[in-house]
Amino acid sequence: MGGNIAIIGGTGMGELPEEIFAEPVEVQTRHGVTRVLSVSNNYVEPYKLYFMARHGAGHRLAPHQIDYRANIAALVALEVRYVYATNAVGSLRLDLPPGDLMVLNDFIDVTRGRSLSYFEEGDAWQHTDFSSPYSSFLRAKLIETAIQTGISVREAGTYLCCDGPRFESPAEVRLFGSWGADVVGMTGLPEAIFAREAGLEYAALAIVTNYGAGLTSEAVDHQAVEAAMANRISLVRELLMMTCGAAIEAVERGETV
Repeated sequence: MGGNIAIIGGTGMGELPEEIFAEPVEVQTRHGVTRVLSVSNNYVEPYKLYFMARHGAGHRLAPHQIDYRANIAALVALEVRYVYATNAVGSLRLDLPPGDLMVLNDFIDVTRGRSLSYFEEGDAWQHTDFSSPYSSFLRAKLIETAIQTGISVREAGTYLCCDGPRFESPAEVRLFGSWGADVVGMTGLPEAIFAREAGLEYAALAIVTNYGAGLTSEAVDHQAVEAAMANRISLVRELLMMTCGAAIEAVERGETV
């Protein structure tokens, strides 16, 4: 497996700004064709940096329509080893307000209609350890970069994934919070699972865009979610670009994963 690095952008981060040169690349996988952007190597020399819009061009794919297997297979084909992902999330706690950034360290999967494994019939499947659900190496680099640049992040948090595309009910928000989840989203799983099964190092940065239903009197609205992301997107993009460079520099110094 190569040492290339990729960023998977979720809601609010489906495109790169014009000043970042990126060339479209179509990757043929056994699940179909996946489109990614190859970003200038100046960010992570001597390796390549790729960007993938999780929801496709124009945010056209709902969470349950995303082909998570194809996306991960495309990264494998591109010899990607390290992956940073973004997740727009709802808060399950009043002390976790919109605008906060969280480096995830655990998850709860309550999805029901999605594929359970990256392995398919005929593959040499295996039971995969998830004692540390997200890459400790990549998480550490993200936290270190945030501290060095003065960007405030919460260094740990538990992500709960629902199928969507509807938002959660107040009763669900109360239940999920009682389980120990901090934030809720619709796309972080099975992506993180498939990445681990495929042998990739994967970490996720959650951007809190709203309070969960029932925590306040405000209704949950997707346009408001996108607006909240727009307020943080430049900061998030800068943090991830810098972190990708720091991670590759660490690899070049011989730091082990």
